[in-house]
Amino acid sequence: MEEDAGKLVHAGANGIAGSTYSLVDLNRAGTPLLEIVSEPDMRSSEEAKNYMEELRNIVRYIGVCDGNLEEGSMRCDANISIMPKGSKEFGTRAEIKNVNSFAALQRAIEYEIERQIEIVEEGGEVVQETRLWDDASRETRSMRGKEDAHDYRYFPEPDLMPLEISREWVEEIRAKMPELPNQKRKRYQEIGLSEYDASVIVEQMGLALFFDKVLELGANPKTAVNFIMGEITAYLKEEHIEITDTKLTPDNLAELISLIEKGTISNNIGKQIIIEMMKDGTKASVIVEKKGLSQISDEGAIKELVQKVVDAHPNEVEAYKNGKTNLLGFFVGQVMKETKGRANPKTVNQLIKEIIG
Repeated sequence: MEEDAGKLVHAGANGIAGSTYSLVDLNRAGTPLLEIVSEPDMRSSEEAKNYMEELRNIVRYIGVCDGNLEEGSMRCDANISIMPKGSKEFGTRAEIKNVNSFAALQRAIEYEIERQIEIVEEGGEVVQETRLWDDASRETRSMRGKEDAHDYRYFPEPDLMPLEISREWVEEIRAKMPELPNQKRKRYQEIGLSEYDASVIVEQMGLALFFDKVLELGANPKTAVNFIMGEITAYLKEEHIEITDTKLTPDNLAELISLIEKGTISNNIGKQIIIEMMKDGTKASVIVEKKGLSQISDEGAIKELVQKVVDAHPNEVEAYKNGKTNLLGFFVGQVMKETKGRANPKTVNQLIKEIIG
């Protein structure tokens, strides 16, 4: 743990060399910093990227940082070295700075690995140094030479007493921790979500908290995740917003799901009105009543419509009877078109099969 000391900005050049003057930027001076040093056990750029993404999820879920690399509230330096296959001796490392996105991190590591391999294969030696990643040119360049601990001139702070952290205090804090991303991901899979769906929802903390509240209201998890991964996520991406920026509440989504589960409306109608709910916050029941969207479940009424569709398409009926059973979807679609999506799909399917034979 430490404090940000500010930074130097060298004007007129890329780095100190060639700059005409330097500026002292103290905007972040005094900001508390938490530095996490990982062990050298990552073997690929993808593994490093995944590690950083999970670390960002953790700091967001426990509320210590917003994890935005682009804004500098979370930063990452990558130390990279190569070794021959089968060797246990680490090669000379190079530290890469100026990485401001996870995609840039992956690109920087991949470039640096290739650079070091090329040097070794040509008979040269990798130099221990700090290098700067230039995302525009997609390459690293030397920033400063070899640095070890003594180069930083560390010395004890005489005015601060040593901080002793007891095992009891650690366990007390551990007991107060919120559900972490990996735990949440596992819980979602246990209630039937796919690994992919669980990961996508957990990646967006606001969406995960929203989903949890919907589940607490007793909504069917499968139906809820279908809406979230389908219409809701598509709308959020299209508008470049978060779920918290919409007017949709967990209560309203839970009510919509309940209407579908009870057979009051069809799933298709639910998909049609969810966007309206996100835009203006109107309850599903209000929209259904106002627009007359209740599902038609009366078998007699549906039977008349099915008969009408069958009579209007004799060629398709003949083809269906001759083995083209995939035309069932065509007939269902025609009936749903007649009812503007309000007919009960199960009843429609059943009656079509009965009438055509």
